[in-house]
Amino acid sequence: MIESLVLKLESHDVVSVAEKSLLQSMITQDKNFSADEDLVVEGSRPRYSTLLVEGFAARYKVLENGSRQITSLHVPGDFVDLHAFPLKVMDHGIVALTPCRIALFDHNDINMVTERFPHLTRLLWLQTLIDGSIHREWIVGMGRRPKKIHLAHLICELFIRLQVVGQTRDNSFSFPLTQAELSDVMGISVVHLNKSLQMLRRENLFKWAGKIVTILDWERLKEYADFSPLYLNLSVEPR
Repeated sequence: MIESLVLKLESHDVVSVAEKSLLQSMITQDKNFSADEDLVVEGSRPRYSTLLVEGFAARYKVLENGSRQITSLHVPGDFVDLHAFPLKVMDHGIVALTPCRIALFDHNDINMVTERFPHLTRLLWLQTLIDGSIHREWIVGMGRRPKKIHLAHLICELFIRLQVVGQTRDNSFSFPLTQAELSDVMGISVVHLNKSLQMLRRENLFKWAGKIVTILDWERLKEYADFSPLYLNLSVEPR
């Protein structure tokens, strides 16, 4: 159940056999969730942190008028609420966008890791720092990039993140979001999203058929989106 997590950690540094065994032993239970079901509820005080094992999930906030903003997308290998360990109270919700399987890590065990396993602690801390890097990139995209560029950049990001955890096939990956969900990611209407998609289709950079995105020209797509994976911190080096 920790295969994707280990692949993600190993994209930053070597993970020892002992650290892998420890992570596996820390799983207290696993659960399955249906699409549109909350994995973590806003305002709750989780006693566990949630590792996404299968499926797509999203961090979100809902305004008083009922509109929703998705503030991050999560793929297998992501700890969706590791920050809940020190923060205690969740100020947002996390919803399953597809059927999801999760593994739960008791905060008492995470506390033990911080006290006894400094290298693993740094690797887990790094995951929350990279979450922050991704948030910054999303803010830039929403605030300054034209929407078609923003969308192209998001496709690049997801391709790399899924590739790291072995969830791509050649230049294709599962992208099971609805257009309504994607519009919540980008903070625009479905009509505006459709216009952006039509413009990108004319560029012939990728195709989105059913629930699969296929990148037709990776180098052109990166150039078009002005995409650099620097913010994903994928260098393998001592941490």
